[in-house]
Amino acid sequence: MLFPFALITNNSFKTETEYYANGPYSLFKSLNLDTLKKVWNLMDYSIKLRNSIVISMSVALLAIVISLSTAFALGIGKVKGKSFFIMFFLLAFVLPQEVLVFPLYHLSKLVGLYNTRLSVIIIISVLYSSFGTYFLSSIFSAFSRELIEAAEIDGCNKLQLLFRIIVPLSMPSLSILFVFFFIWSWNEFFIPLVFLVSNDNQTITIAMAMAQGQHGATLTLQSAAALLGVIPCIIFFVLFQRTLTKGITLGSIK
Repeated sequence: MLFPFALITNNSFKTETEYYANGPYSLFKSLNLDTLKKVWNLMDYSIKLRNSIVISMSVALLAIVISLSTAFALGIGKVKGKSFFIMFFLLAFVLPQEVLVFPLYHLSKLVGLYNTRLSVIIIISVLYSSFGTYFLSSIFSAFSRELIEAAEIDGCNKLQLLFRIIVPLSMPSLSILFVFFFIWSWNEFFIPLVFLVSNDNQTITIAMAMAQGQHGATLTLQSAAALLGVIPCIIFFVLFQRTLTKGITLGSIK
């Protein structure tokens, strides 16, 4: 897993002449930042980075809100046909995006959201929330009914039960979903490619693909584009690594 990352990092600091003279496996002779600067300016990476952060954070938060609401109804509430709805959400998660993109394209054009970040945020959030609903509903179903009944006897309404009892107890699981949703949406390519056509709205994954097929890109340029696209995601994962590990550990011993 580390070898491809080390390879693109090594080639990102090479000049084009050095790359073709010594090959991709030779170590760079000096810390050359010209290729990284060229990629940053050529691909408008500051704009792409901002768009990716906005979309990924918005998707992670919105998908958690949707997942929490639907899972609360299915896992805690008394809904007829609960198993059917859970299977429906699971089916929505496993459907290929290519099946959904055509009707979603026409719908976004109809409501005037095509080529906007909001359209991508809504679509991806709803798709990811299907997994979040399945994940959280299975956890909520295992909650102690005595605890829920005691909260209701003490006067908790549905919203108080959700935000004062369920959410605090589910923070490890919610933190796992937040990390997963952020990383998944950061790496999302097909939906942003279809729904974001203007340069000002595109994401880093699209910029990485453009580096491979436009502007006469060289292999060093492609390596630099890949490195710039991966680094923010790695930083995010390192920052939330303890939260992710804690959530998985708590989930395994409950």
